[in-house]
Amino acid sequence: MLKALRFFGWPLLVGVLVSLLIMQQYPQLVGLPMHDVQLRQAPIYARSEEGPASYATAVSVASPAVANLYTTKYVGKSNHPLLDDPQFRKFYGENLPGQRRMESSLGSAVIMSPEGYLLTNNHVTANADQIVVALKDGRETLARVIGSDPETDLAVLKIDLKDLPAMTLGRSDNIRIGDVTLAIGNPFGVGQTVTMGIISATGRNQLGLNTYEDFIQTDAAINPGNSGGALVDAYGNLVGINTAIFSKSGGSQGIGFAIPVKLAMEVMQAIIEHGKVIRGWLGLEVQPLTPELAESFGLEGRQGIIVAGIYRNGPAQKAGLQPNDLILKIDGEPAGDARRSMNQVARAKPGETIRIEVMRNGKPMELKAEIGVRPPVATSN
Repeated sequence: MLKALRFFGWPLLVGVLVSLLIMQQYPQLVGLPMHDVQLRQAPIYARSEEGPASYATAVSVASPAVANLYTTKYVGKSNHPLLDDPQFRKFYGENLPGQRRMESSLGSAVIMSPEGYLLTNNHVTANADQIVVALKDGRETLARVIGSDPETDLAVLKIDLKDLPAMTLGRSDNIRIGDVTLAIGNPFGVGQTVTMGIISATGRNQLGLNTYEDFIQTDAAINPGNSGGALVDAYGNLVGINTAIFSKSGGSQGIGFAIPVKLAMEVMQAIIEHGKVIRGWLGLEVQPLTPELAESFGLEGRQGIIVAGIYRNGPAQKAGLQPNDLILKIDGEPAGDARRSMNQVARAKPGETIRIEVMRNGKPMELKAEIGVRPPVATSN
């Protein structure tokens, strides 16, 4: 009997343990309830798809082409009340020297070409009397403004130095949400700094920051002084120009915005060639066709944009457009998004003729308009 237990005991014990393991891992095989829970195991990824342990190579490629900016401007300072006293001026004359004070600000810029062209934000250099560019290799020089575009908040600078490192351009139209990004700039004037994050969103607009908005959103830390700096991918290629943050404290809270390099290059090339960006213009104001407006106009089921206003003697008025017209298509492109349609007009060359399909009083019609030149935006000093 003892020999029999010894002979059959171990196989029996092993069988019981295996049965318990199967019941735990695969309860459906033995009829136990699953509670309708369906779990999906993540696949085992190949080593080639894992992220690198360091982004030092990307930083070494991109950081030499990111410069620190130090701008200064002189602003009028209010005189002491005594200097405005008529009796005082009677004795000391009317030609008293005015007082001025100097304001300084910090920013960043990206060296775009070996010839010395730099991209930065317009708000960094606006009205600056002097712009000092400090390179990573220790060299410093003064920069001159070639031109600026307040509507995209971009400015092009020029410096005259030899052996300049230039940024390698990436493809901002191929980026994906979740891609790793590095922000390089000069936050708070502490010196060149690199922060890491991911692309949180693309195509951000209607933020009220610029007239033309198509921002890349990132959670890579962007702080005051980072404006005009580089947003690069994991390989050190430029994908955007850091521009703004959403913050209640003034510091980074993980919501930063960068201008895509594709748009930045279009603006830069236009400024170098013409000294400014020349945009198409129709001279009208539009608004989206909301369900409420569609019902009030009897346009349920239609897609388009409503003409809210027209500039006198502008291209739209000359073409015959009227307020409350529903624009259906512009040059064959559906006009379902007001901002996208106006950007389409802005990209057209002045003098071109475009076709505009509209619905007026329930009747479709086609008009032709000659693109004009968008008037310059008034800037405040």
